Formats: sequence, C-alpha cells, structure tokens
Amino acid sequence: MIDKPSFLELPDKELIKGCLEGSPLFQRMLYKQFAAKMLFVCCRYTTNKEEAEDIVQEGFITVFDKLSQFKGEGSFEGWIRRIMVNKAIEHYRKTSKIFPLVDIEDVQNELVDANDIRSNIASEELMEIIQSLPPMYKMVFNLYIFEEMNHKEIAEKLGIVEGTSKSNLFHARILLRKKLNHSLIAAKKRDYHERQL
Repeated sequence: MIDKPSFLELPDKELIKGCLEGSPLFQRMLYKQFAAKMLFVCCRYTTNKEEAEDIVQEGFITVFDKLSQFKGEGSFEGWIRRIMVNKAIEHYRKTSKIFPLVDIEDVQNELVDANDIRSNIASEELMEIIQSLPPMYKMVFNLYIFEEMNHKEIAEKLGIVEGTSKSNLFHARILLRKKLNHSLIAAKKRDYHERQL
C-alpha cells in the first residue's frame, strides 16, 4: 500500500545524492516523496489499484538502478514518470493480447479536442472511466492525452501502426463520451429521486 508523504519534501538534488551514496534512508524518502504521484499515473494504465502498485514497485526498482543516468536535464519527477509509463507499457505488452486493428482514414476531423475530456469532469470519475476502457484504447488514450505523445511515438512504443493508434484513440473517445453521458444521466436521476423524498 502506497501512502502519501507525511514529511517535509527534500530537494531533488539532495535525495539523488543520498541515494547514489547508498543510503537506505534517502531511498525511502525518495520513494515516499514520489510514490503517490506515480501511483496516480500508473492507475490510469491499469484496471485496479493493486496492479498499479505492482507497476510502481517495478518502476522504483528501475529508478534506483538507473539513478546515476539522470543528468539533471529536465525535471526529476518527469524522469521518474517516464520510467513508470514505460513500465506500464511493458506490463500491458506482457498481459494483453488484444490489438484491435481498425483502419482510420477519414476520422481525424471528428476527434474531440483533448482538453475537452480533461477539463469537463472530476479526476476521480475520469480515472474510473479510463480504467474501464479496453486495454489498447486505455493505453493509446493515456499516452496521447496525458503523456502528450503523437501517434508516431505511440505506434513505436506499442509496436503498432499509426492508423491503429489513431483508430484506438477515436474509439476510446467515443466510449468515454458514452460512459460520461450515462454517468450524468444516472446522477440526474439520483438527484431527482432525492428531491422527491
């Protein structure tokens, strides 16, 4: 179980230096400082929290193994995040055999603006809905929307063609809209019934 940090966060440079010197205390501090944020990232790529926690654990093993490779260019949190996303992709490739191949030629113009989905719903509701997407839709949606990868990058990461990435994003957005509409209708019905009591 990953807990939120309950201590004063140290600057990244201090954490890195202590970890590189082999200090278990600094390793624990680094883990506590970033684990909750990375769990949130990994939850988007999985169907449940336990699966996400496993990916976070594997990710931190890689973080500590490759810590000497961090050169201080860009944010340290961003570097850790990339490792976690790569671990989520590895996990997906190991566990999923579903690669829907839907060609998409003329659909590009119909796609919803990325910000449309992110800005109009609560993060908890979005997380639940994203977790309920089919694995390939979920993977492509997350990489495109949250990691801001383009379809070429996604195709290379997942070993698919760009058209497949585009079609999966398109279908993920359709499913998300349906699920959100269903959720809004259910909320309105609940609200109506509560007012009648």
